[in-house]
Amino acid sequence: ITGVHIKADEKLKEHVIKIVNKLEHYIPRSARPSAHVDVKLIETKSQGDKKHTAEVIMNLPHRVFTAKESTSNMFTAVSNVEKKLKIQLIKYKYSHTSARFRRHLTAKFRKRSKDS
Repeated sequence: ITGVHIKADEKLKEHVIKIVNKLEHYIPRSARPSAHVDVKLIETKSQGDKKHTAEVIMNLPHRVFTAKESTSNMFTAVSNVEKKLKIQLIKYKYSHTSARFRRHLTAKFRKRSKDS
């Protein structure tokens, strides 16, 4: 976690770590050991307004994901970046899991819905 023109306090660091840990569920198990995440927190001031930018760069095998969001609140920016990365990772996981595994999962869901 790197802060540019901002000193990240413990509460902000804990929030970022919590968000990044949530994203681990969307990474295929085979890619988790080699995953690397860089977080940049940037604060800019222009004409009395503060603008907070959160940028997350996630390196996975065969792909680099980036998401960037600017708002007036750093916590909101981090949460919005999490939503953007979540969508990208779901697509990545779907394309990097075998069709056999996907069929197995869908069969479980179909079975549960019939039992209800």
